[in-house]
Amino acid sequence: MRKLLTATFLLGFISIGFAQTETIKRVTEELCSPKYHGRGYVNNGDGLAALYIQDEFKKAGVSMYGESYLQPFEFPVNTFPGAASFKYGDSVLAIGKAVLVDPACPHFYGKLNCKLMKPEVLLDEETFMTELQEVLAGVNYNAVALDLTTENADTLKLLRNFKYELAKFVPVVELTNAKFTWSVAQTQLKNLVVQMKPEFYQNGVPLSVDLNASLVERHQANNVVGYIPAKKKCSQTIVFTAHYDHLGRLGKDTYFPGANDNASGTAMLIALANYFHENPSDFNVAFIAFAGEEAGLIGSKYFVDNPLIKLNKIRFLVNLDIMGSGEEGVTVVNGSVFTDEFDLLVSINEKEQLLQQIKARGYAANSDHYWFSDAGVPAIFIYTMGPNKNYHDIFDTYEALSFAESDDITVLLKLFIEQLPKKRK
Repeated sequence: MRKLLTATFLLGFISIGFAQTETIKRVTEELCSPKYHGRGYVNNGDGLAALYIQDEFKKAGVSMYGESYLQPFEFPVNTFPGAASFKYGDSVLAIGKAVLVDPACPHFYGKLNCKLMKPEVLLDEETFMTELQEVLAGVNYNAVALDLTTENADTLKLLRNFKYELAKFVPVVELTNAKFTWSVAQTQLKNLVVQMKPEFYQNGVPLSVDLNASLVERHQANNVVGYIPAKKKCSQTIVFTAHYDHLGRLGKDTYFPGANDNASGTAMLIALANYFHENPSDFNVAFIAFAGEEAGLIGSKYFVDNPLIKLNKIRFLVNLDIMGSGEEGVTVVNGSVFTDEFDLLVSINEKEQLLQQIKARGYAANSDHYWFSDAGVPAIFIYTMGPNKNYHDIFDTYEALSFAESDDITVLLKLFIEQLPKKRK
């Protein structure tokens, strides 16, 4: 905290913040460990994480809605459970650094003999069709390498999704200087699509690929849900949410730790559960750890369609996603929609001098708050801002997080709940 507070307030909240930050660090580190396989869809990674969160809820004294903390649902997902190897001769390309596959890639084993095409070829229909026919003939080439290393932003924008059109016919290697960012797919492409850093590409040399992909039609997942009752009987509930799933594994040797996104938010959820068990609120306080967020906000959509809490009894929902830094403050999605609650956050922050800034954003479908606000529940999504830009890549590790503002964010949220009026204006 940057300003001098009264001794009692300072000592009380520093001790609270410190205790919660230690929990946040401990849980984040645990969820990032290899035994959870990136909390994805290979080796039951997300299932193992759900059981760990369930145990943390039990230890925190969180009560169940019904007979279980787990709310099961299912969805299709493309997975990469086995081999994932890319080689030029004996030279192995490092996944996530030199090469990355599209999350919708199918199984592929063999060699790619690539016909290199530059933007000027792609934009000249006659030349492009001539060269594509050469590839389709399958004599000298069986794949296309798209050189998208141009610095012309308009050209890149025009050709951004061209690889998917090409992949309807042949495998594609996209040469790009852009940051590698992976995701989750629920379908499979017809042909392989690979991104590669241009410095690793060897024109005229076959690329050996061994990629095991499996489309799981009915992946089983669980939201983890519980609550702490109000200190006196209350019909209204405050809900804290965070998604615990991440991208999982790409082969046996590569996994995506997902520290900032969103082991950090899940850890803060558990830390808040510990706090509110020891310090009950005037509201019931619910905690929901969602699965399936990375596959398209699936867990939160399932909960809204099958609520364990009556949606009209939710006073306010706070979604925590990307909570591992904060040196530059936080952004509040829906802050410009729910202005009374946003103004309360800002006023608390200004009074206590906790965070550098609290920025407002508008309505956006970029995390699990979305389906709630879409259903009429007042909800915000808070994420931290700072120098750590690792996102959906192999570098989003526990060691890369600063936890610079974990103390202040937890204090801000506790004060916010304490001062939140029972009724909206």
